[in-house]
Amino acid sequence: MPNIKSAKKRVLVNKTKAARNKSANSALKTAIKKANAAIEANSAEKDVLVTAAVKKIDQAAAKGIIHKNNAARKKSALVTKANKA
Repeated sequence: MPNIKSAKKRVLVNKTKAARNKSANSALKTAIKKANAAIEANSAEKDVLVTAAVKKIDQAAAKGIIHKNNAARKKSALVTKANKA
């Protein structure tokens, strides 16, 4: 454990940010999994789930949770898969 006041604060701030990032990353992965499952099952609501997943991907990229090129790759793969189905 750090002794310096600013270092103690950094530990607390990093813990908070890590929890927020983990939550957002988990929500992102869940949205992508739901969209992929809907595409595989050829569900009626696949367009809604794909749109929601794309929105989550954009939000994650905007917050810096994933890189913008990673976001573009994920969106491209998801939309291509949806269009083929």
